Amino acid sequence: MDVSILIVNYNTQRLTLDCLQSVFASRTQYRYEVIVIDNHSVDGSVEAIRERYPQVTVIANQENTGFAKANNQGIKAAQGRYILLLNSDTIVQPDTLETMIGLMDRRPELGAAGCKVILPDGSLDKACKRGFPTPSASFYYAFGFSKRFPNDPKYNQYQLGHLDPDNEYPVDVLVGAFMLVRREAIDQVGGLDETFFMYGEDIDWCYRIKEAGWGIYYYPRTYIVHVKGGSARRRPLKIIYEFHRAMWVFHRKHYFKKYSMITNTAVYMGITLKFLMALVQNKLTPPSRPDGRSEESRTEVKA
Repeated sequence: MDVSILIVNYNTQRLTLDCLQSVFASRTQYRYEVIVIDNHSVDGSVEAIRERYPQVTVIANQENTGFAKANNQGIKAAQGRYILLLNSDTIVQPDTLETMIGLMDRRPELGAAGCKVILPDGSLDKACKRGFPTPSASFYYAFGFSKRFPNDPKYNQYQLGHLDPDNEYPVDVLVGAFMLVRREAIDQVGGLDETFFMYGEDIDWCYRIKEAGWGIYYYPRTYIVHVKGGSARRRPLKIIYEFHRAMWVFHRKHYFKKYSMITNTAVYMGITLKFLMALVQNKLTPPSRPDGRSEESRTEVKA
């Protein structure tokens, strides 16, 4: 088996079925398997997937285990030389698997690679190529310096906005919506950190993969479309909490010992302030339209 495609589903039946349709429309010489890990959906997802795509391996959990733990379940069951994390709210192109697996086969030094990710309106999903969220990178991003100085590398350390999205190059971080990872790299660094429930685990994984000496590469010779929940507006408190908790967990794990008490205190105060502001903004935002999409699905922007 060349690649095992892991899709975590949580009450996103329609999106997941669309994603699977795009996967099975792939034109590739490589052998692949698809594993869907369902986190106790109540929208009939498991039954619909098994009926429409009997060739898919479905792992049906009895609780919502989170994104990291669910993918680790898939990794344990996977047989591929590569593992592809693929969000349920994505559409791959017919050439995506062929192009990306071909890249990894040609570049044995790469531990992980990601393609270009675009939103339904054609704009770039900036999370698909990022730098590590160091205190300085996070500060410049959070306070708008990256937007004010879009061509200055100093102020664009996180989203790398100064780099042409149509060019290929090494990066620090890929997005968990599409991340192709070499099995040998996983064997060396382990799976996703289950301390992260639904955000930040891709950043942490890339950090560990790169620390182990593997390359991480952005390759925009193909692309996927990332729907990101479409009409979702107001987010549940749990999503807002987990989003900001992931920032705290990542900093504590990788940066706390590298920076002074003053810097660490400033980081934690900044995360707290951002969390409070997000709560207020969310309270003032109208709820999503009742079109069948779940607000609790993992279809929000990853920072």
